[in-house]
Amino acid sequence: MAARPKLRRRRRTKIIATLGPSSSSIETLTRLFQAGADVFRLNFSHGTHEDHAARIAMIRELEQRFDRPIGILADVQGPKLRVGRFGGGRVQLQTGQTFRLDLNPTPGDRDRVNLPHPEIIEAAAIGSTLLLDDGKLRLRVTRKRADALETECVVGGPLSDRKGVNVPDVVLPIPALTAKDREDLDFAVAHGVSYIGLSFVQRPEDVMEARHLIAGRAWTMVKLEKPQALDNLETILDLTDAVMVARGDLGVELPPEEVPLAQKRIVRLARRMGKPVVVATQMLESMISAPAPTRAEASDVATAVFDGADAVMLSGETAAGQYPYEAVNMMDRIVARVEQDAEWRALIDSSRPPPETHTAAAIAAGAAQIAATIHAKAIVAFTDSGSTALRVARERPAAPVIGLTRTAEVARRMAVIWGVHAVVSHDAHSMTDAVNRASRIALSEGFASHGEEIVVAAGVPFGQSGTTNALRVATVK
Repeated sequence: MAARPKLRRRRRTKIIATLGPSSSSIETLTRLFQAGADVFRLNFSHGTHEDHAARIAMIRELEQRFDRPIGILADVQGPKLRVGRFGGGRVQLQTGQTFRLDLNPTPGDRDRVNLPHPEIIEAAAIGSTLLLDDGKLRLRVTRKRADALETECVVGGPLSDRKGVNVPDVVLPIPALTAKDREDLDFAVAHGVSYIGLSFVQRPEDVMEARHLIAGRAWTMVKLEKPQALDNLETILDLTDAVMVARGDLGVELPPEEVPLAQKRIVRLARRMGKPVVVATQMLESMISAPAPTRAEASDVATAVFDGADAVMLSGETAAGQYPYEAVNMMDRIVARVEQDAEWRALIDSSRPPPETHTAAAIAAGAAQIAATIHAKAIVAFTDSGSTALRVARERPAAPVIGLTRTAEVARRMAVIWGVHAVVSHDAHSMTDAVNRASRIALSEGFASHGEEIVVAAGVPFGQSGTTNALRVATVK
């Protein structure tokens, strides 16, 4: 088999890089991919469909050039709750003053402003908290009318046109997908993206609606950014394909001291359920304008790696920052260094979830244990839908995982899974054919040499999803 360009990652935790004005050329995308980006994120809060189509085309060009599958995350915006405009564009709210939010579209002043969201007025109660401008201002509802909320300003400050509104202690009767989101979702799946990032999830019903629209054409990735979602966490994770800890928005509505605990809870539960989990937001934030991160940021990335997250994500650092390449390179270096540490391996092993009680899970757990016992060079997982690779990755094995699949779509989806090196290959016809094919690919991809052992996990009969039931040890020839 022809030799591939040398782009095998020397780490298990994956890296997601957001694209934007700082990363819109094929030259920059190439550098980001070579530096370590495994998945590219398209933020549909910004840019036109034409912008995103051009970036998708460049990512596909990279795939062809390097013969490697690349995942694409299409992050839809979700509903944006904002106050209206002010007569002077800006007011100063004082702590202790009264302030009204109402349905009147007239420009606001120091005493009131339009709140063009009757759902908030309807759902709020006396004592409810409203957070404005990413939590910089805090209001408490003191009186409620059919068309307005009278509030007391608990934390004051400047407030200007169209600033955001958060309601942390109320479930809002607002769907997670707006009309714009539905158009963006249709565009994204038509262009073959790997994952749809779903914002503003509060209830399991929000996930069910998105899954119905996606109809299996991509994986659903729920962004956990609302405290209400944490109340239904296990049900929501059961419905989604993957999950993102969206710490920026989550940190607005949760007290800061609660966010690290929420992150650990989400990662731990996602690992137990075998769902890929991404830790995102402000990971190397200072690199938007500086060529190196703070030591605290480096520790933040390391913490996610120690927790066993599948992927860590860069947002503004690569989308709008001055040092997009340096940010990806730095994240790659931090992740790789942590994974070389003996303490990391010990923590990953000690936090491994108990095995699930069905055949496919037992095969995956057995593959990881056998590979560790015989020091196998790789675990090769034949997978039609990605589920076998997910189950093996759930075990966080010491050996790298090669995910073999017959479709580029599934290979791209596996780009976010911990430790999985995805390869598109023709389906095997028998277990003997599977072992021979696995040996050839482990050799050609640089995972094993002649005479070394690999572990092969597959499903018989081949070509049927969900039939993982066979395990073999093979010597590469």
